[in-house]
Amino acid sequence: MSNAPIPAMQYDSMKDIILKEFATPIEELEATLPAPTLARFSRVREMVAWFSANPDTKDRNFVQQICSKYGIAKSQAYDDLKLVKQLLVKFNETTRDFHRWRFNEMILDTYAMAKARKDMRTMEKAAATYAKYNRIDTEDETSLPFDMIVVQPFTATDDPAPLGITKMKNRDERVKKLLDQYGATNPDIQDVEWEDADLMTDEIFENYGRFSSESSESL
Repeated sequence: MSNAPIPAMQYDSMKDIILKEFATPIEELEATLPAPTLARFSRVREMVAWFSANPDTKDRNFVQQICSKYGIAKSQAYDDLKLVKQLLVKFNETTRDFHRWRFNEMILDTYAMAKARKDMRTMEKAAATYAKYNRIDTEDETSLPFDMIVVQPFTATDDPAPLGITKMKNRDERVKKLLDQYGATNPDIQDVEWEDADLMTDEIFENYGRFSSESSESL
């Protein structure tokens, strides 16, 4: 397999690249994006965070900031400004990934500044916040193996013994006696509508055999 970079043409546009790969580390994109595309991706992503942190900034301030930091022409800066505004609207509408990424970036920036000042207390707080937010002290969640759950077979029966109940003696005679007793005064109980349950037992318990004929007769 070739290790040559995959051209950015696989994406519809720079906006599409950033929307799909916003949270992807630069190191992982180096093998898939050409250097000029990767440079703009990194620049615009950083400026999205900057603009979001400075929502009241003027367009000219944005242009001055990006030109000063990255040494690009004003025409390119205004193109980036337009793209950044489009991305901010999209992010705020559809995803929280940006806010998660931005929070992590703020914590890492705080840690870096504290480290430069040799402020050990702030470094410790920033590291603790980063660890707690990203839950690095917990095991990765794994999906439950629902496909491995075996359906338990059940056989219908009128025997209450499995429930710990003693089976009634002369049940049929007692039922007939009660029907005769209450049917005389409440004839409706003799004419109750009912229908067979439409259960596809052959498919449900395909791997466990069908209901026994004895169980069916006992219902």
